[in-house]
Amino acid sequence: MSDEKSLIIYYSRRGQNYVNGEIVDLKVGNTEVIVDYIREFTGADTFKVETVNDYPVDYMETTEVAQKELDDNYRPELKEELDNIDDYDTVYIASPNWWGTLPMAMFTQLEKLDFSQKTVKVVITHEGSGLGDTMRDVKKLCKNANIKQGLAIHGAEVKDKKSNVERWVNQ
Repeated sequence: MSDEKSLIIYYSRRGQNYVNGEIVDLKVGNTEVIVDYIREFTGADTFKVETVNDYPVDYMETTEVAQKELDDNYRPELKEELDNIDDYDTVYIASPNWWGTLPMAMFTQLEKLDFSQKTVKVVITHEGSGLGDTMRDVKKLCKNANIKQGLAIHGAEVKDKKSNVERWVNQ
């Protein structure tokens, strides 16, 4: 392993989630499972994006809030924000796909950072929508970064995709 330092910036939802056509209660969010794999393979530091105002416990209510945030181009306030990523060479962005892109809380965090000269790798968990418009939006949010091919993982399959994540990390 080289001397390069890596950081994972991520959002993950525990509790009620849509998985394979059903609402289920997840003790650990699907994206967080993937984050644990990346951390295992890279030794990366992590930063979890968390909003000041929690999303509703009810999954369907959360989707309504998320849709309104996207429609309004709203930036939710975060509990804590990263000021810079100067110490890192590679930044992993890990998130669920909400309405075709990142949750707006990720926009709040990412647009505050300088991604110049950084390598960015994006992994998205989803229930059928793949990467959606995420890569387009990441290119806007992470100006001057070397953005690598994104990885989309079906949320219901995260526990079976460790080797896929390892191959992607090592590309």
